[in-house]
Amino acid sequence: MKDAIVISTVVMLAAIIAHPAAASADSWQERMLFKPTPAQLEMEKSRSRIMIYEGIKDVQVAEAMESQFNRIEHMMFTGTVVTDEQGEALIDKDTGQPVVEEDGCE
Repeated sequence: MKDAIVISTVVMLAAIIAHPAAASADSWQERMLFKPTPAQLEMEKSRSRIMIYEGIKDVQVAEAMESQFNRIEHMMFTGTVVTDEQGEALIDKDTGQPVVEEDGCE
């Protein structure tokens, strides 16, 4: 029984991680991207840390390229969600999932 609970929890966490596009607009990734803590900035600077942002909208990536230009070398974007003219995620009609840019990282 205990193993079943652990397995269920791991499966749920994997599903959440696999579909971060469903995260709220105030996700931790967005906070790290646009409002990094002093500790995050120090890790980027002194330890050359790179943050991988998964499932961020394409409009947010474009905004980061402008507003966080001095930190670009510490960013990697994968699974970027494609948006329409209003900045809303495009949804694949066949799968019902957000459309993501093809980045070759599978």
